[in-house]
Amino acid sequence: MTIIETAKMTTKGQVTIPNRIRKILNLKEGASIAFGITKDGVVLLPCEVTAKSPYTAKEWTKIKKLAAQEGKVYHSADAAKDHIKSL
Repeated sequence: MTIIETAKMTTKGQVTIPNRIRKILNLKEGASIAFGITKDGVVLLPCEVTAKSPYTAKEWTKIKKLAAQEGKVYHSADAAKDHIKSL
C-alpha cells in the first residue's frame, strides 16, 4: 500500500511528519527516526538509539581502580584514557 503525504521544509531543513504517517508508524513525541536513501527515494523508519560507552569493560575496571586511589586528577577524558592505556 502506498500512502502519499506532503509537507514543506523550513529554512532550517525541518519537516513535520504528517499525522497520518505518525499514526501508521506509531511515532510519539521524542521518538527517534532513521533515514535511508534508496534508488526509489527516502525511507523513514522508527528506531531506538542507545548510548555506547567510550570505554571497554577492561578500561572501566582500570578507571574504577584509579578512581579509588587518591592523588590522581585528570583534566580531560583524553588524558585519563591515555593514562589507562599506558598501564
